Amino acid sequence: MLMVLPLTVLAAPANMLIYIHPQEYKHPLKLWHFYSDYWYEQGPVVEPLAKDMLAQAFGETGMCGVVNEARSLVWLQPRMYYNPHMTTFYGEIRASVYTSDGQPLASYLGEAQRTGFLDVMPRSQIETVYRMSMQSLIANMRKDANLQKLVSEGSINRDAGGACAIIPDLPPPKLLDLDYLIKGVN
Repeated sequence: MLMVLPLTVLAAPANMLIYIHPQEYKHPLKLWHFYSDYWYEQGPVVEPLAKDMLAQAFGETGMCGVVNEARSLVWLQPRMYYNPHMTTFYGEIRASVYTSDGQPLASYLGEAQRTGFLDVMPRSQIETVYRMSMQSLIANMRKDANLQKLVSEGSINRDAGGACAIIPDLPPPKLLDLDYLIKGVN
């Protein structure tokens, strides 16, 4: 008699898990121009950039929900603003890093700006500004020796459901970040 056993492959723990709030996928952001506006969700734009670029910089990465065990959790908070007078895109990605057991390690900021027109290939312009912001963010993250140590040697919390188990304890992002809008105008 031939028996077939189910084969399950467990994903190896990652160095970093990326978390982007569901609001970034569900609530579109409006970039304003005099004659035309552009609406888009930030999550689908930032996620592939973050996975690729963080994996190149820090090794194995994953998204919360797909992989739940890792040495660290990185909460990414993207922001974008467009100034139609100066025809300039302003991008920012803030990363809050936590250990696998929920202890905050540090927050990092990556900023970029690029001149361009909102009505000429806006998706490409936005992706370029987010890519530049991610490069700035990763450069700031690489400067931190504590983060380097956590990513390479940090412990993995297997008891509490992994690093993503701390997500309910994180504060929700602001729906309208007036500080960032004011910063974009100045």
